[in-house]
Amino acid sequence: MSSSRLFRWCARLAVLGVALPAALLAIAYRTEPLGSWWLELLQYVPYPAFLLPALLAFALSWTLGRAWRAVAAGALLLVLTIIMGFVFGRADTGTVPLRLMTYNIKAYRADTQPELAEALLREIEQRRPDLLVMQDAGALSHSHAVANDLAPAAESLFAGRHVYAHDQYIVVSRHPLRDCHAGDLSFRGQPHVYVRCTVLVDGTEVDLVTAHLLSPRSGLNATRREGADGIDDWQRNFDDRLAQSRKLASDIGLPRRRPLILAGDLNAPETSPVIRTLLAQGLRDAFSSAGRGYGYTHGHALRLGISFLRIDHILVSPRIGVADAFAGGSDGSEHRPVIADLLLKRGLAANDGR
Repeated sequence: MSSSRLFRWCARLAVLGVALPAALLAIAYRTEPLGSWWLELLQYVPYPAFLLPALLAFALSWTLGRAWRAVAAGALLLVLTIIMGFVFGRADTGTVPLRLMTYNIKAYRADTQPELAEALLREIEQRRPDLLVMQDAGALSHSHAVANDLAPAAESLFAGRHVYAHDQYIVVSRHPLRDCHAGDLSFRGQPHVYVRCTVLVDGTEVDLVTAHLLSPRSGLNATRREGADGIDDWQRNFDDRLAQSRKLASDIGLPRRRPLILAGDLNAPETSPVIRTLLAQGLRDAFSSAGRGYGYTHGHALRLGISFLRIDHILVSPRIGVADAFAGGSDGSEHRPVIADLLLKRGLAANDGR
C-alpha cells in the first residue's frame, strides 16, 4: 500500500473516530433521563479534549472527498454547539425589571488575599445588581467580617441594603426581604442547607432560593487519580448531588403561589440530571433563554487556566421573563458570577407553573 493511500485510510479512521462519538454524545446530551455515571463524568471533561480532535479530523478531511469533509464538519459543529453547550437565546419582553447576580465568592480566599476582596467589590459594583446572592460567603457576614480583613468590603456591600445571612449564604437586596429561612439539603447524615426568601419588588412578590449543591470535586479527583478504582467514589458523589437536587425540587415544586427564582452554584452543567431535575419543576435556565455563547463560569483557576464549565445558574419560573443573561469576570473568585436582567411580569402569555 502506498504512503498516500495509507494516509487517506488513517484520515478516514480519524474522521470516523471523532464523528461517531460526537454524534452519540450529542444524542445522549439531548436524551432524558441522563442518568448514567459515565455520561455525567464526561460533562466535566474540559472542552479542548473534544474540540482539538474534532479540529484535527476536520483538517485531515480536506485530503479526502467532499462527503468526508461534510462528516468532519458536522462532527465539529456538534462539538462546538451541543457538546460545548453553545446557546443562542432570545430576549423576552415584559415589565418590572430586576437585575439578579449570583456569585460564589470564595470569601475565605479573599480574607487572606486583599487583591481578591478588591476584585470582588469591583465586579459587584460594575454589575450593579438589584439582588445579589452569594455562596461560600460566610467570612463576609457581619458576625465574621469584623474578625478578619473583610470588614471594609462587607460595609461597602451592605450599606443601605436589605441583608440576610445564614451559614455560607448572603442575600443582599435593594428591595425588602421577608420570611427568610434555611431549608434542608442534608445527605447521608451530612448537614447542608439552602436559603429561601420572599422579595417584594414594586408590589410583586417573588420567591428567591439560593443553593450551593455538593461539589463533584472528590469524585472527579478519585476517578482521575485511581482510574477504575475511583468509579465507586464518583458514583456515590453523583448520587449525593442528585439526592440534593431531588430534595430541592420537591421543596420548590408545583403548585406555586408566587413566581420563583433559584440561583446559585449548582455544581452541574445544564445537561446533567442534577439540573434537569430542577428544570422539570417548570423552571428554565436564564442563560439558555436569553444568553449568547457558552457562559462558562468555572475552570479558570484550574491548571488549564480557562473557564470550561457552566455550573452556576439562574433558573426562573415561566412568569418571569429574561431580557439578558451573561457571565461576569474571573478576577475575584474561582467562579465567574452569573448576571441576569429579569422581567418579573413577562410580556408573553403566562402559563401554569408561575
